[in-house]
Amino acid sequence: MKKPDYKRLFADEKIKKLIFIGGALGIALIFLSSFFEIPSGEDVSLSVSQYKEQMQSSITEMLEQVEDVGKSSVLLTIENSVEGVYLQNSSTKTKEIEPKIRGVVVACSGADDPVVIARVTEIVTKALNISAAKVCVTKLEE
Repeated sequence: MKKPDYKRLFADEKIKKLIFIGGALGIALIFLSSFFEIPSGEDVSLSVSQYKEQMQSSITEMLEQVEDVGKSSVLLTIENSVEGVYLQNSSTKTKEIEPKIRGVVVACSGADDPVVIARVTEIVTKALNISAAKVCVTKLEE
């Protein structure tokens, strides 16, 4: 098998110019890419406070629709903020990890009934994927 003659290939002035122009364009594109943010197609991420408020509101609405729960108020405590996972040595985000929920307090008017407390605890643990030990259900002051 005959090896290609690279010396003769690079001796041609047109090839040298094309290689030089291609390299210069590549460097220019890399330099310019640092000024522009390419959209990833994902929604704008929520801040921790927005996430917390949205989850509290969603759970409150859901609980108030459950029989015998009555008026409800929900408080979430968050352990950490939204974390972005990036590729090694890159600014490309691969995914976001939602904040970790430390605990939930639910105050509802039906909490004087043990069946309602059990139902509310089950709903919250399933909705947030947390253990029952992290949920406190108490009677809402009327």
